[in-house]
Amino acid sequence: MPSARVRRAVRGSVSGLPREFWWLWTSTLVNRLGAFVATFMALYLTLDRGYSASYAGLVASLHGLGGVVSSLGGGVMADRLGRRPTLLIAQTATAASVALLGFMTHPVAIAGVAFLVGMASNASRPAVQAMMADLVRPEDRVRAFSLNYWAINLGFAVSSMAAGFIAEFSYLAGFLIEAGMTLACAVVVFARVPESRPAATARQAETEVGLGTVLRDRRYMAVVGLSFLVALVFQQGAVGLPVAMGRAGFSPADYGLAIAVNGILIVALQIPVTRFIEHRDPRTLLVASSLLAGYGFGLTAFAGSVGVFMLTVCVWTLAEIVNAPTQTSLVVQLSPVHGRGRYQGVYTLSWSVAALVAPLMSGAVIDRLGADWLWGMCAVVGTAAGFGYAVLMRRLPREAPATAAAKADTGAEVRTA
Repeated sequence: MPSARVRRAVRGSVSGLPREFWWLWTSTLVNRLGAFVATFMALYLTLDRGYSASYAGLVASLHGLGGVVSSLGGGVMADRLGRRPTLLIAQTATAASVALLGFMTHPVAIAGVAFLVGMASNASRPAVQAMMADLVRPEDRVRAFSLNYWAINLGFAVSSMAAGFIAEFSYLAGFLIEAGMTLACAVVVFARVPESRPAATARQAETEVGLGTVLRDRRYMAVVGLSFLVALVFQQGAVGLPVAMGRAGFSPADYGLAIAVNGILIVALQIPVTRFIEHRDPRTLLVASSLLAGYGFGLTAFAGSVGVFMLTVCVWTLAEIVNAPTQTSLVVQLSPVHGRGRYQGVYTLSWSVAALVAPLMSGAVIDRLGADWLWGMCAVVGTAAGFGYAVLMRRLPREAPATAAAKADTGAEVRTA
Protein backbone atom coordinates (compact mmCIF):
# COMPACT_ATOMS: atom_id res chain seq x y z
CA MET A 1 0.00 0.00 0.00
CA PRO A 2 1.21 3.57 -0.65
CA SER A 3 0.73 4.45 3.02
CA ALA A 4 3.03 1.59 4.05
CA ARG A 5 5.69 2.80 1.60
CA VAL A 6 5.36 6.31 2.98
CA ARG A 7 5.79 5.03 6.54
CA ARG A 8 8.89 3.08 5.55
CA ALA A 9 10.31 6.14 3.78
CA VAL A 10 9.70 8.32 6.83
CA ARG A 11 11.27 5.74 9.16
CA GLY A 12 14.28 5.50 6.86
CA SER A 13 14.66 9.29 6.90
CA VAL A 14 14.50 9.77 10.66
CA SER A 15 15.94 6.54 12.06
CA GLY A 16 19.46 6.20 13.39
CA LEU A 17 19.91 9.80 14.51
CA PRO A 18 20.80 10.42 18.17
CA ARG A 19 18.29 11.80 20.67
CA GLU A 20 20.39 14.91 21.21
CA PHE A 21 20.04 15.75 17.52
CA TRP A 22 16.26 15.69 17.81
CA TRP A 23 16.31 18.07 20.76
CA LEU A 24 18.47 20.42 18.71
CA TRP A 25 16.11 19.93 15.76
CA THR A 26 13.16 20.77 18.02
CA SER A 27 14.94 23.91 19.13
CA THR A 28 15.39 24.93 15.48
CA LEU A 29 11.72 24.29 14.71
CA VAL A 30 10.47 26.24 17.74
CA ASN A 31 12.81 29.09 16.90
CA ARG A 32 11.51 29.32 13.32
CA LEU A 33 7.88 28.95 14.42
CA GLY A 34 8.38 32.12 16.43
CA ALA A 35 10.07 34.06 13.63
CA PHE A 36 8.37 37.42 13.22
CA VAL A 37 10.78 40.35 13.13
CA ALA A 38 12.61 39.57 9.88
CA THR A 39 9.37 38.71 8.05
CA PHE A 40 7.29 41.75 8.97
CA MET A 41 9.90 44.38 9.86
CA ALA A 42 9.28 46.44 6.70
CA LEU A 43 5.50 46.42 7.18
CA TYR A 44 5.89 47.25 10.87
CA LEU A 45 8.07 50.27 10.16
CA THR A 46 6.11 51.64 7.20
CA LEU A 47 2.51 50.85 8.18
CA ASP A 48 2.53 50.80 11.98
CA ARG A 49 5.25 53.38 12.66
CA GLY A 50 4.80 55.48 9.54
CA TYR A 51 8.45 55.59 8.46
CA SER A 52 9.58 55.76 4.84
CA ALA A 53 10.53 52.80 2.68
CA SER A 54 14.11 54.11 2.60
CA TYR A 55 14.32 54.03 6.37
CA ALA A 56 12.87 50.49 6.40
CA GLY A 57 15.59 49.47 3.94
CA LEU A 58 18.25 51.01 6.16
CA VAL A 59 17.01 49.09 9.18
CA ALA A 60 16.96 45.85 7.16
CA SER A 61 20.56 46.50 6.08
CA LEU A 62 21.64 47.14 9.67
CA HIS A 63 19.94 43.90 10.71
CA GLY A 64 21.94 42.11 8.01
CA LEU A 65 25.14 43.90 9.01
CA GLY A 66 24.69 42.59 12.55
CA GLY A 67 24.60 39.09 11.11
CA VAL A 68 27.83 39.70 9.19
CA VAL A 69 29.59 40.83 12.37
CA SER A 70 28.40 37.91 14.48
CA SER A 71 29.11 35.16 11.93
CA LEU A 72 32.79 35.12 12.82
CA GLY A 73 32.27 35.91 16.52
CA GLY A 74 29.76 33.08 16.91
CA GLY A 75 32.16 30.61 15.31
CA VAL A 76 35.02 31.62 17.61
CA MET A 77 32.75 31.35 20.67
CA ALA A 78 31.59 27.87 19.62
CA ASP A 79 35.20 26.65 19.56
CA ARG A 80 36.43 28.47 22.67
CA LEU A 81 33.45 28.45 25.03
CA GLY A 82 31.68 25.42 23.59
CA ARG A 83 28.57 24.90 21.49
CA ARG A 84 26.10 24.82 24.39
CA PRO A 85 27.19 28.06 26.11
CA THR A 86 27.29 29.86 22.75
CA LEU A 87 23.74 28.80 21.93
CA LEU A 88 22.53 29.78 25.39
CA ILE A 89 24.14 33.24 25.19
CA ALA A 90 23.03 33.88 21.60
CA GLN A 91 19.42 32.79 22.07
CA THR A 92 19.03 34.61 25.38
CA ALA A 93 20.46 37.78 23.83
CA THR A 94 18.14 37.37 20.83
CA ALA A 95 15.09 37.05 23.08
CA ALA A 96 16.06 40.15 25.08
CA SER A 97 16.84 42.30 22.02
CA VAL A 98 13.67 41.27 20.14
CA ALA A 99 11.52 42.14 23.16
CA LEU A 100 13.34 45.47 23.51
CA LEU A 101 12.83 46.27 19.82
CA GLY A 102 9.07 46.08 20.25
CA PHE A 103 9.17 49.00 22.70
CA MET A 104 11.50 51.26 20.73
CA THR A 105 9.94 54.38 19.14
CA HIS A 106 12.85 56.66 18.21
CA PRO A 107 14.25 55.92 14.72
CA VAL A 108 17.86 55.83 15.93
CA ALA A 109 16.93 53.46 18.75
CA ILE A 110 15.00 51.18 16.40
CA ALA A 111 17.94 51.02 13.99
CA GLY A 112 20.43 50.33 16.77
CA VAL A 113 18.38 47.56 18.38
CA ALA A 114 17.67 46.01 14.95
CA PHE A 115 21.45 45.74 14.49
CA LEU A 116 21.68 43.98 17.88
CA VAL A 117 18.87 41.58 16.91
CA GLY A 118 20.68 40.65 13.69
CA MET A 119 23.93 40.15 15.55
CA ALA A 120 22.44 38.03 18.34
CA SER A 121 20.22 35.87 16.12
CA ASN A 122 23.00 35.01 13.66
CA ALA A 123 25.56 34.16 16.36
CA SER A 124 23.86 30.82 17.05
CA ARG A 125 24.11 29.44 13.50
CA PRO A 126 27.77 28.33 13.53
CA ALA A 127 27.21 26.64 16.90
CA VAL A 128 24.10 24.77 15.68
CA GLN A 129 25.86 23.51 12.55
CA ALA A 130 29.00 22.53 14.47
CA MET A 131 26.94 20.75 17.14
CA MET A 132 25.04 18.76 14.51
CA ALA A 133 28.33 17.72 12.92
CA ASP A 134 29.58 16.66 16.38
CA LEU A 135 26.48 14.63 17.26
CA VAL A 136 25.73 12.85 13.98
CA ARG A 137 27.72 10.08 12.32
CA PRO A 138 29.53 11.16 9.13
CA GLU A 139 27.39 8.94 6.91
CA ASP A 140 24.19 10.50 8.32
CA ARG A 141 25.16 14.16 8.07
CA VAL A 142 23.57 14.96 4.72
CA ARG A 143 20.30 13.55 6.05
CA ALA A 144 20.62 15.42 9.36
CA PHE A 145 21.35 18.77 7.72
CA SER A 146 18.47 18.18 5.33
CA LEU A 147 16.06 17.50 8.20
CA ASN A 148 17.25 20.64 9.96
CA TYR A 149 16.71 22.66 6.77
CA TRP A 150 13.24 21.13 6.50
CA ALA A 151 12.46 22.25 10.06
CA ILE A 152 13.63 25.79 9.26
CA ASN A 153 11.30 26.03 6.27
CA LEU A 154 8.36 24.33 7.96
CA GLY A 155 8.64 26.71 10.89
CA PHE A 156 8.99 29.70 8.58
CA ALA A 157 5.95 28.70 6.53
CA VAL A 158 3.76 28.34 9.62
CA SER A 159 5.09 31.48 11.31
CA SER A 160 4.58 33.60 8.18
CA MET A 161 0.89 32.73 8.11
CA ALA A 162 0.46 33.13 11.87
CA ALA A 163 2.40 36.39 11.94
CA GLY A 164 -0.04 37.96 9.49
CA PHE A 165 -2.92 37.40 11.91
CA ILE A 166 -0.83 38.50 14.89
CA ALA A 167 0.16 41.72 13.10
CA GLU A 168 -3.49 42.61 12.59
CA PHE A 169 -3.97 42.35 16.35
CA SER A 170 -0.71 43.83 17.63
CA TYR A 171 2.83 44.08 16.29
CA LEU A 172 4.10 44.28 19.87
CA ALA A 173 2.48 40.92 20.59
CA GLY A 174 4.46 39.46 17.69
CA PHE A 175 7.75 40.76 19.09
CA LEU A 176 6.97 39.38 22.55
CA ILE A 177 5.86 36.00 21.18
CA GLU A 178 9.10 35.69 19.22
CA ALA A 179 11.12 36.64 22.31
CA GLY A 180 9.29 34.03 24.38
CA MET A 181 9.76 31.23 21.87
CA THR A 182 13.44 32.08 21.39
CA LEU A 183 13.90 31.95 25.16
CA ALA A 184 12.16 28.55 25.12
CA CYS A 185 14.79 27.38 22.61
CA ALA A 186 17.53 28.45 25.00
CA VAL A 187 15.88 26.46 27.81
CA VAL A 188 15.53 23.35 25.60
CA VAL A 189 19.21 23.46 24.62
CA PHE A 190 20.37 24.07 28.18
CA ALA A 191 18.20 21.29 29.65
CA ARG A 192 18.40 18.59 26.99
CA VAL A 193 21.46 19.01 24.75
CA PRO A 194 24.86 18.19 26.28
CA GLU A 195 28.07 19.92 25.27
CA SER A 196 29.33 18.25 22.10
CA ARG A 197 32.64 20.00 21.45
CA PRO A 198 35.21 17.22 20.93
CA ALA A 199 38.18 17.21 23.28
CA ALA A 200 41.35 18.22 21.50
CA THR A 201 44.08 15.62 21.18
CA ALA A 202 47.68 16.49 22.07
CA ARG A 203 48.48 17.07 18.40
CA GLN A 204 45.43 19.26 17.94
CA ALA A 205 46.24 21.25 21.07
CA GLU A 206 49.62 22.08 19.56
CA THR A 207 48.03 23.19 16.29
CA GLU A 208 45.79 26.12 17.18
CA VAL A 209 43.06 26.87 14.66
CA GLY A 210 42.42 30.60 14.46
CA LEU A 211 40.52 32.68 11.97
CA GLY A 212 43.78 33.21 10.12
CA THR A 213 44.03 29.44 9.69
CA VAL A 214 40.62 29.35 8.06
CA LEU A 215 41.35 32.30 5.79
CA ARG A 216 44.64 30.71 4.64
CA ASP A 217 42.88 27.43 3.80
CA ARG A 218 42.60 28.15 0.08
CA ARG A 219 40.52 25.09 -0.74
CA TYR A 220 38.01 25.90 1.97
CA MET A 221 37.86 29.60 1.07
CA ALA A 222 37.13 28.57 -2.51
CA VAL A 223 34.07 26.71 -1.18
CA VAL A 224 33.07 29.83 0.79
CA GLY A 225 33.43 31.95 -2.34
CA LEU A 226 31.27 29.59 -4.37
CA SER A 227 28.75 29.53 -1.52
CA PHE A 228 28.59 33.34 -1.71
CA LEU A 229 27.82 33.20 -5.45
CA VAL A 230 25.04 30.65 -4.94
CA ALA A 231 23.63 32.60 -1.99
CA LEU A 232 23.63 35.78 -4.07
CA VAL A 233 21.42 34.04 -6.61
CA PHE A 234 19.03 32.53 -4.05
CA GLN A 235 18.61 35.89 -2.30
CA GLN A 236 16.91 37.25 -5.41
CA GLY A 237 13.79 35.31 -4.48
CA ALA A 238 13.31 37.71 -1.57
CA VAL A 239 14.79 40.94 -2.95
CA GLY A 240 14.83 40.98 -6.76
CA LEU A 241 11.68 39.00 -7.52
CA PRO A 242 9.15 41.15 -5.59
CA VAL A 243 10.58 44.36 -7.04
CA ALA A 244 10.56 42.99 -10.59
CA MET A 245 7.00 41.67 -10.26
CA GLY A 246 5.86 45.00 -8.85
CA ARG A 247 7.46 46.90 -11.73
CA ALA A 248 5.70 44.53 -14.16
CA GLY A 249 2.31 45.39 -12.67
CA PHE A 250 1.77 42.37 -10.44
CA SER A 251 0.29 42.84 -6.96
CA PRO A 252 1.83 41.87 -3.60
CA ALA A 253 -0.69 39.03 -3.47
CA ASP A 254 0.65 37.73 -6.79
CA TYR A 255 4.18 37.72 -5.39
CA GLY A 256 2.97 36.01 -2.22
CA LEU A 257 1.34 33.29 -4.31
CA ALA A 258 4.48 32.75 -6.36
CA ILE A 259 6.93 32.69 -3.46
CA ALA A 260 4.65 30.41 -1.41
CA VAL A 261 5.59 27.67 -3.88
CA ASN A 262 9.13 27.81 -2.47
CA GLY A 263 8.10 26.94 1.09
CA ILE A 264 5.50 24.39 0.04
CA LEU A 265 7.92 22.48 -2.19
CA ILE A 266 10.67 22.45 0.43
CA VAL A 267 8.31 21.08 3.07
CA ALA A 268 6.90 18.50 0.64
CA LEU A 269 10.08 17.40 -1.16
CA GLN A 270 13.07 17.97 1.14
CA ILE A 271 12.91 14.55 2.82
CA PRO A 272 12.22 12.39 -0.30
CA VAL A 273 14.77 14.29 -2.41
CA THR A 274 17.36 13.86 0.34
CA ARG A 275 16.80 10.09 0.29
CA PHE A 276 17.47 10.19 -3.45
CA ILE A 277 20.68 12.27 -3.25
CA GLU A 278 22.08 11.04 0.07
CA HIS A 279 24.70 8.70 -1.36
CA ARG A 280 25.25 10.34 -4.75
CA ASP A 281 28.32 12.17 -5.99
CA PRO A 282 28.39 15.61 -4.26
CA ARG A 283 30.29 17.09 -7.20
CA THR A 284 27.44 16.31 -9.59
CA LEU A 285 24.86 17.57 -7.08
CA LEU A 286 26.61 20.89 -6.47
CA VAL A 287 27.23 21.55 -10.16
CA ALA A 288 23.64 20.65 -11.09
CA SER A 289 22.10 22.69 -8.27
CA SER A 290 24.18 25.76 -9.16
CA LEU A 291 23.06 25.58 -12.80
CA LEU A 292 19.43 24.99 -11.80
CA ALA A 293 19.54 27.99 -9.48
CA GLY A 294 21.08 30.29 -12.08
CA TYR A 295 18.87 29.27 -14.97
CA GLY A 296 15.80 28.97 -12.76
CA PHE A 297 16.09 32.66 -12.01
CA GLY A 298 17.21 33.32 -15.58
CA LEU A 299 13.88 31.95 -16.84
CA THR A 300 12.14 34.71 -14.88
CA ALA A 301 13.01 37.06 -17.75
CA PHE A 302 10.42 35.20 -19.84
CA ALA A 303 7.67 35.16 -17.19
CA GLY A 304 4.54 37.09 -18.14
CA SER A 305 1.99 35.52 -15.79
CA VAL A 306 1.79 34.36 -12.19
CA GLY A 307 1.73 30.76 -13.37
CA VAL A 308 5.05 31.12 -15.19
CA PHE A 309 6.56 32.89 -12.19
CA MET A 310 5.47 29.92 -10.06
CA LEU A 311 7.11 27.54 -12.55
CA THR A 312 10.44 29.39 -12.30
CA VAL A 313 10.20 29.24 -8.50
CA CYS A 314 9.77 25.46 -8.79
CA VAL A 315 13.05 25.21 -10.74
CA TRP A 316 15.26 27.17 -8.33
CA THR A 317 13.55 25.67 -5.27
CA LEU A 318 14.63 22.21 -6.46
CA ALA A 319 18.16 23.62 -6.69
CA GLU A 320 17.86 24.91 -3.12
CA ILE A 321 16.64 21.53 -1.82
CA VAL A 322 19.67 19.77 -3.35
CA ASN A 323 22.28 22.43 -2.62
CA ALA A 324 21.64 23.18 1.06
CA PRO A 325 22.41 19.79 2.70
CA THR A 326 25.09 18.86 0.14
CA GLN A 327 27.05 22.07 0.58
CA THR A 328 26.77 22.01 4.38
CA SER A 329 28.06 18.43 4.42
CA LEU A 330 31.00 19.48 2.22
CA VAL A 331 31.81 22.29 4.67
CA VAL A 332 31.94 19.78 7.54
CA GLN A 333 34.10 17.42 5.47
CA LEU A 334 36.69 20.16 4.95
CA SER A 335 36.65 21.39 8.57
CA PRO A 336 39.01 20.03 11.26
CA VAL A 337 37.10 18.84 14.32
CA HIS A 338 38.64 21.29 16.79
CA GLY A 339 38.02 24.21 14.41
CA ARG A 340 34.47 23.48 13.31
CA GLY A 341 33.01 26.56 14.96
CA ARG A 342 35.38 28.95 13.18
CA TYR A 343 35.00 27.14 9.86
CA GLN A 344 31.21 27.19 10.16
CA GLY A 345 31.36 30.86 11.12
CA VAL A 346 33.24 31.77 7.94
CA TYR A 347 30.79 29.67 5.90
CA THR A 348 27.83 31.46 7.54
CA LEU A 349 29.55 34.74 6.70
CA SER A 350 29.18 34.00 2.99
CA TRP A 351 25.39 33.92 3.35
CA SER A 352 25.32 36.96 5.62
CA VAL A 353 27.35 39.04 3.18
CA ALA A 354 25.15 37.85 0.31
CA ALA A 355 22.07 38.99 2.26
CA LEU A 356 23.71 42.39 2.64
CA VAL A 357 24.90 42.73 -0.97
CA ALA A 358 21.91 41.26 -2.81
CA PRO A 359 19.40 44.07 -2.09
CA LEU A 360 21.89 46.74 -3.17
CA MET A 361 22.87 44.82 -6.30
CA SER A 362 19.36 43.95 -7.44
CA GLY A 363 18.04 47.45 -6.86
CA ALA A 364 20.87 49.06 -8.83
CA VAL A 365 20.60 46.62 -11.74
CA ILE A 366 16.80 46.89 -12.01
CA ASP A 367 16.86 50.71 -11.81
CA ARG A 368 19.66 51.22 -14.33
CA LEU A 369 19.39 48.29 -16.72
CA GLY A 370 16.05 46.58 -16.11
CA ALA A 371 14.94 43.32 -14.49
CA ASP A 372 15.88 41.19 -17.50
CA TRP A 373 19.53 42.08 -16.94
CA LEU A 374 19.26 40.90 -13.33
CA TRP A 375 17.91 37.51 -14.39
CA GLY A 376 20.59 37.20 -17.05
CA MET A 377 23.24 37.94 -14.43
CA CYS A 378 21.76 35.22 -12.21
CA ALA A 379 22.23 32.72 -15.05
CA VAL A 380 25.84 33.83 -15.50
CA VAL A 381 26.60 33.67 -11.76
CA GLY A 382 24.98 30.22 -11.48
CA THR A 383 27.05 28.97 -14.41
CA ALA A 384 30.23 30.38 -12.86
CA ALA A 385 29.44 28.66 -9.55
CA GLY A 386 28.75 25.35 -11.29
CA PHE A 387 32.05 25.57 -13.19
CA GLY A 388 33.83 26.43 -9.94
CA TYR A 389 32.41 23.40 -8.15
CA ALA A 390 33.35 21.15 -11.08
CA VAL A 391 36.98 22.30 -10.90
CA LEU A 392 37.21 22.34 -7.10
CA MET A 393 35.59 18.95 -6.50
CA ARG A 394 37.85 17.35 -9.09
CA ARG A 395 40.81 18.30 -6.89
CA LEU A 396 39.29 16.84 -3.72
CA PRO A 397 40.34 13.34 -2.59
CA ARG A 398 38.48 10.56 -4.39
CA GLU A 399 36.77 9.11 -1.34
CA ALA A 400 33.30 8.97 0.07
CA PRO A 401 32.25 11.97 2.14
CA ALA A 402 31.60 9.75 5.14
CA THR A 403 35.14 8.38 5.03
CA ALA A 404 36.71 11.78 4.68
CA ALA A 405 34.65 13.15 7.55
CA ALA A 406 35.49 10.16 9.71
CA LYS A 407 39.20 10.77 9.12
CA ALA A 408 38.70 14.38 10.16
CA ASP A 409 36.86 13.22 13.30
CA THR A 410 39.85 11.18 14.40
CA GLY A 411 42.17 14.12 13.92
CA ALA A 412 43.98 12.36 11.09
CA GLU A 413 43.92 15.53 9.04
CA VAL A 414 44.85 18.84 10.63
CA ARG A 415 44.78 21.63 8.07
CA THR A 416 46.97 24.57 8.89
CA ALA A 417 47.26 26.23 5.49
